[in-house]
Amino acid sequence: MAEGARLIVGISGASGVIYGIRLLEALKALPKALRVETHLVMTRTAEVTLAHETRLKVADVRRLADVAYKIDDLAAAISSGSYRTMGMVVAPCSMRSLSEIAHGITSNLLTRAADVVLKERRRLVLVARETPLHAIHLRNMVTLAEMGVVIAPPMPAFYNKPKSLDDIIDHTVGRVLDLFDIDTGQVKRWKS
Repeated sequence: MAEGARLIVGISGASGVIYGIRLLEALKALPKALRVETHLVMTRTAEVTLAHETRLKVADVRRLADVAYKIDDLAAAISSGSYRTMGMVVAPCSMRSLSEIAHGITSNLLTRAADVVLKERRRLVLVARETPLHAIHLRNMVTLAEMGVVIAPPMPAFYNKPKSLDDIIDHTVGRVLDLFDIDTGQVKRWKS
C-alpha cells in the first residue's frame, strides 16, 4: 500500500449506520493490490443508533476497520495533518456533526479529523442524513460546499432497477467511494 492510501471513516448518530458499515465492508473486500487502510471513528450516538438499527455490536463494526479510535482520543493519528490520508467520509452524517464541521467546532475526534481534512485540502464527503431540512441545515451545507466539501445525501437511484434495499445501499456506498476514485464494482453504471 502506498503511503496515503488511508481513508478515515466516520459514523455519526444519524439514522443509517448501515451506510458506514457497508462502506467498511466494501473497502475490506477489495483485492489486496487495491486495498485502502481504513481508520474508523464512531460517535457515542452512533453506537446507540447501531443497537437500534442492527444486530451488530460496536466491537463488530470496529473489527471491519484496520484501525479504530475512541471518540475522545484527540491525540489519535487522524487528528494531525502530518498523518497522510486520502480524506474522510462520514456516513451517515448527522446534522449535529455537519454543523460542528461547518463551524470549526472540534469537540470530538470525528469533528477534529474532519477539520484536519479540511485544513489539509483533502477530500471530505458527508453522507448527510436528515429530512426535511430547515434553513440552518441548508446554510451549513452551503458553507461546507463553498469550502469544497462534498455533500452526498443517500439518494436512491432507480435507473439501475434495484431489487432490494441492499442494492440501494450498495449503490449509494459505491457512488460515495467513486468520489475517492475507488471502484468496488457495486455501482451499476448508467447506460444510454
